Amino acid sequence: MQGLMMQQPLLVASLLMHAERHHGEQEIVSRRVEGDIHRYRYRDLAQRARRLANGLAALGIAPGERVATLAWNGYRHMELYFAVSGSGAVLHTLNPRLHIDQVSYIIEHAEDRVVFFDLSFLPLIESLMKRVKSPKCFVAMTDRAHMPKALGHADALLCYEDLIDRHDDAFDWPMLDENDASSLCYTSGTTGNPKGVLYSHRSTVLHTYAAALPDSLNCSARDVILPVVPMFHVNAWGLPYIACMVGAKLVFPGPALDGKSLYELIEAEQVTLSAGVPTVWQGLLSHVAERGGTFSSMRRTVIGGAACPTAMTSKFQECYQVEVLHAWGMTELSPVGTVCSFKGHQSALSGEHRYAVQAKQGRSVFGIDMKIVGPDGAEVPWDGHATGDLLVRGPWVARQYFGTDDPPPLQDGWFPTGDVAKIDADGFMQITDRSKDVIKSGGEWISSADIENVASRHPEVTMAACIAARHPKWDERPLLLIVTRPGSTLTGSELLAFLDGKIAKWWRPDAVVLVESIPLGATGKVLKHRLREQYANYYVTALTERSGSSAASITQHE
Repeated sequence: MQGLMMQQPLLVASLLMHAERHHGEQEIVSRRVEGDIHRYRYRDLAQRARRLANGLAALGIAPGERVATLAWNGYRHMELYFAVSGSGAVLHTLNPRLHIDQVSYIIEHAEDRVVFFDLSFLPLIESLMKRVKSPKCFVAMTDRAHMPKALGHADALLCYEDLIDRHDDAFDWPMLDENDASSLCYTSGTTGNPKGVLYSHRSTVLHTYAAALPDSLNCSARDVILPVVPMFHVNAWGLPYIACMVGAKLVFPGPALDGKSLYELIEAEQVTLSAGVPTVWQGLLSHVAERGGTFSSMRRTVIGGAACPTAMTSKFQECYQVEVLHAWGMTELSPVGTVCSFKGHQSALSGEHRYAVQAKQGRSVFGIDMKIVGPDGAEVPWDGHATGDLLVRGPWVARQYFGTDDPPPLQDGWFPTGDVAKIDADGFMQITDRSKDVIKSGGEWISSADIENVASRHPEVTMAACIAARHPKWDERPLLLIVTRPGSTLTGSELLAFLDGKIAKWWRPDAVVLVESIPLGATGKVLKHRLREQYANYYVTALTERSGSSAASITQHE
């Protein structure tokens, strides 16, 4: 016998409709690229999103077509989140931190019809206009007074506010299939070209439900949420959608992510919850400590993208009474997979025991199942000691990548994360290693293989290996080890200069080590685990010995 309940599709637009109807007076505050502070309410967001949806239709954007954004966290970006997905098109957020070759590849691979961009990315847009063919136009996310003069008369350049002003808000959100695509985000291309992860309306709404739960990010209408994690990567961990669902006040930082700017915004707007990667919080904590300040309103911070150091957790909690929620996820998981939220019997833990739990990535949110398996594919016990490859499954986990003929990566219905982990008896997961040789610096992935390939193109280099070395600020930084031709006088500084312009600036290794040989296995593969064992603390040691001087210019011979 079937249940006698209404059937309504789970759609992204329904989040905005709920916010407008039930939380219309709630405020959204944005620090704009233009330099000022913008304020309006959810009902204004909803009205402008409908006008923008009409504007997209006027541009000829059809259902299923991709609309790209190159933008910081702000109200205009938020309007695009709903206008694009809600109208049936696909929101494609582009990561401006990638190398221009990768950004160009992604735009062409996704066949983006339009690219919306913040003014600070104008130089990148000027370069992209010469490289890409798929977009029919580019839209500067500003008003007529701030339109760039250099491109002001270009046929392919439009003004965002003009697009809004030309249309009214008479627009009915279409009743889409909840399994239709809503948004698209590409991975950082750690192995080969970046891969597209295509989210559905259903997966997005379910992810929003789960991430907002008390044992997840614990969001409510009483919160003031500041998403520092970028909206251009994995939808700011879902926080813009969560805020609409629960009716929380939203505060957007724009491009100013330094400690001083963030602290002033947190205090001025009485932020209660924020989220970001450890490197951002390190800058914030340093600023607060230098001025002898405190947090008058913030009570929780979500830290993910990289392992959160225990010292940072302790600083937040002991000095400022800000609870740290350690979280883990992936682009392929929309992204939230686990959150380190205490169970009842752990709430009384203190000192080292408490921090030992918080050092873990946490337990699965409802909707995510996980397991660890050994080399034979058999499941490994949850005893807190045994390790294995981490696999996950759930309604917001990718089953296949966008626009590829490659077979799905699933293993018997489970997605292989590429991480090696252990899980304790309480279900708390902890990442112990990575099965791929990728580097995670400041919460962002760096491809060691790409750096090696470029370095190997230097005529004096015969072999190159790039590994992750621990770094006191960035968690990890790439360290490049090279073997040069006999008699070569190549220096590390010269090789680093050779890399400039060929890889993203923030991918550039901080140091080069010249070695006589690089260990190889029986099949000729580089034994990177040996290199990691030997050089894991290279930067920590170098920075300590040199009293904080830059290791970037160091060429070490071994």
